[in-house]
Amino acid sequence: MKILILGAGGIGGYFGAHLIRAGANVTYLVRDKRKALIDAQGLRVETPQGAFVVQPQTVTAQDIQPEYDLILLAPKSYDLDDALHSLKGALGQGIVLPFLNGRDHLDKLDALLGQERVMGGVAHIAATITPDGAIRQLTDMHRLTVGARHPSHQEVASDFIELCRKAPFDSLLADDIEQVLWDKWVFLATLAGMTTLCRGSVGDIVATPYGQATTVQMYEECCRVAHASGRAISAAASAKALEMLTATGSSFTASMLRDLLDGQNTEHDHILGAMIRRGQSLTCSTPLLGVAHTNMAIHAVRLVSKT
Repeated sequence: MKILILGAGGIGGYFGAHLIRAGANVTYLVRDKRKALIDAQGLRVETPQGAFVVQPQTVTAQDIQPEYDLILLAPKSYDLDDALHSLKGALGQGIVLPFLNGRDHLDKLDALLGQERVMGGVAHIAATITPDGAIRQLTDMHRLTVGARHPSHQEVASDFIELCRKAPFDSLLADDIEQVLWDKWVFLATLAGMTTLCRGSVGDIVATPYGQATTVQMYEECCRVAHASGRAISAAASAKALEMLTATGSSFTASMLRDLLDGQNTEHDHILGAMIRRGQSLTCSTPLLGVAHTNMAIHAVRLVSKT
């Protein structure tokens, strides 16, 4: 299986590097500057267990060929259109496996390629790119979940998971990947909404008089939207999510908070805004999410005014 990974960031860089070490045939599609850095120094991955370097195959959009069986797509949601433009020369007949937050990206990809070309994927990892270009894993969590959204995906999904099982991260072939996507979206919207609104970690929030109750209320807003969309969150998934979202002393935050504090663009409209809009279309009230989105929209306007 020939795999193309768009971008060598926190998701693509981390999981791709482990797959290369496990013997997978992986090529990175990167911009010129990133290609020059990786070609010269390799791709360094820093984990809580230690660091390693791989020397991957790299290619730029100008030189890409349609020769890949599986294309892993893991840009930030706001970069999806640019990513698809870069991939024009590579799409061929390969299956696209996106690892983006939210759910709306699947509708866009289905409209462009057809559902038979678009699998479902969910990445669970906290990682960042260091100033010198390394991928730094911030916690022990590292899991890929993939699943077929069309009968034509079954063999490719199984083959990819077999490759993943040779690597030291967790991997799972899901029977219902759409539900996994919803479970994560509901969790992430709550985590991102609360940690950015409060400018603090889960532990900071629940240490306040009303933090835990407000977190639960925001999670319940998201759950109502999921239920109205035909994707009710199970009792087991809810219990696990709320345990993480209300853990005493937890340093857990959303990457959106890190982007906010660093003065970077964020995925607020793709995670929070999309949940609110879906709720509106289904007559589900989401007032707390609305406050969280407003907070982030102000940040976005200020970013634009600085450019």
